[in-house]
Amino acid sequence: MTREIAIPDIGDFKDVTVVEVPVGPGDRIAIDDPILMLESDKATLDIPAPCAGVVREVLVKVGDRVSQGTVALRIEEELADRPAPTPAAAAAGGDHVDLLVIGAGPGGYTAAFRAADLGRKVTLVDARQTLGGVCLNVGCIPSKALLHVAKLVDDAAEGAAHGVSFGAPQIDIDAVRGWKESVVGKLTGGLARLAKRRKVTTMQGMARFTGPHEVEVATPDGPRRLTFDQAIVAVGSSPIWLPFLPDDPRIFDSTGALDLKAVPQRLLVLGGGIIGLEMAQVYHALGSRITIAERMGQLIPGADADIVKPLTSRLKARYEAIHLETGVAAVAAGEALTASFENASGTWQTKFDAILVAVGRRPNGAELGAETAGVAVTGQGFIPVDAQMRTNQKHIFAIGDVVGQPMLAHKATHEAKVAAEVACGHKAAFEPRCIPSVAYTDPEIAWTGLTETQAKAEGRKVKTTPFPWAASGRALSMGRGEGLTKLVLDPDSGRVLGAAIVGVNAGELIASACHAIEMGSDAADLALTIHPHPTLSETLGFAAEVFEGTLTDL
Repeated sequence: MTREIAIPDIGDFKDVTVVEVPVGPGDRIAIDDPILMLESDKATLDIPAPCAGVVREVLVKVGDRVSQGTVALRIEEELADRPAPTPAAAAAGGDHVDLLVIGAGPGGYTAAFRAADLGRKVTLVDARQTLGGVCLNVGCIPSKALLHVAKLVDDAAEGAAHGVSFGAPQIDIDAVRGWKESVVGKLTGGLARLAKRRKVTTMQGMARFTGPHEVEVATPDGPRRLTFDQAIVAVGSSPIWLPFLPDDPRIFDSTGALDLKAVPQRLLVLGGGIIGLEMAQVYHALGSRITIAERMGQLIPGADADIVKPLTSRLKARYEAIHLETGVAAVAAGEALTASFENASGTWQTKFDAILVAVGRRPNGAELGAETAGVAVTGQGFIPVDAQMRTNQKHIFAIGDVVGQPMLAHKATHEAKVAAEVACGHKAAFEPRCIPSVAYTDPEIAWTGLTETQAKAEGRKVKTTPFPWAASGRALSMGRGEGLTKLVLDPDSGRVLGAAIVGVNAGELIASACHAIEMGSDAADLALTIHPHPTLSETLGFAAEVFEGTLTDL
């Protein structure tokens, strides 16, 4: 029987653009298989097949606009006594799994997709309703969406120095939040489509090992049992909470900060690392007066001091206070939140309207019953692995934050491909020469490979070649001459061992240095590479010319 398939009720969406038609005439489809992907300015929508059958005719194409009731397909329907179970339902019933991936963050979904591409039947389990883990849902992506908003506000304010003045910004917090959520929705929706294309079974729930080849998944519908041949653990990390803090909704971690429920007049940020500084930048742009408290002697302790200095100077001019080598011993909740500070100079108290706790993250290795499977877990919650990402149980792999520092999504994705490939019988190893770190502050800070601080601590002889952006025509034309590009080089061979950049778009620029380190390049290679002028990228070439003694721009 031929059946016309129309666009179902899609809420308030009308005239939505068709962005993908994954089926064609002659394709056999099952119930709930995706037949159309639609995209509005607010969300990405999958249209599932309401019945099983063979596609006879496709009546829409990419770029068409559709609404509820628009006929999209004609299908030769296959009748059955009852619909076949969806992959998730079948797996939930206690089936055996070929390859189980626990955690659907960047590491988890990359491992699942790579293994599926190599021919494995993969089940991907995660506690969230949407794929993407912390990064896509409550981390990297929503924070960058909000930082984009902050940049718009800051750029408008700084326009007066260049002869262009704007009025005070009119900020609609609900609209800002909606923008952030739309970005997240597009990416998580895209992941769901990628999983369906690869026939990766997804299941929502918290997984815990109950044996070397078995897990129990706490799903919304109750506990489910899965057995597996191999598993990849990608359970990530969680924000560290300070035990002396009172239970008060005005005190929140980075996840709570991204909810953007309100903009406090005075915000205390506990921790001067990347996460705390990025969220401080967002709230400052939205109107908060910011105080930073950091126990170490500088902001972003992992980076070299000379790279952090321009950021610190800019923030000191904008924020209410930056307290270094300072701790918070107690917080009292009343009409306001009273924080008790302490450092070498003494103790004092200050009142705030909200407190953001950003003192680091801890791995989730101790939360999945790994010991029941015989998997070793350190006292800190890390799971040790070898270069093939295997745990001490060779059929169980681990990747991402849970295996050690640095806790970065781009490290996890590369580890994920290694784990998936080894699990599929391929030869692979995780042996990077460098892993970049980026603070998306203003100015941005990025570094990779050996730092000058690390070299001094290890007693290694290195040659550093800083190039100030005050001599960069492109930086000056942008009104941002405070930046600096620095190479860390072997003094004898000139080989590039590390690099650090502070300035606009440092996070984009650092990739060239990463490539140089991976390729074993020396200063001459960078200096002889013709960089476009005027650009910020040529500062890497200039820094190399400092070592070569050929620089003419200083």
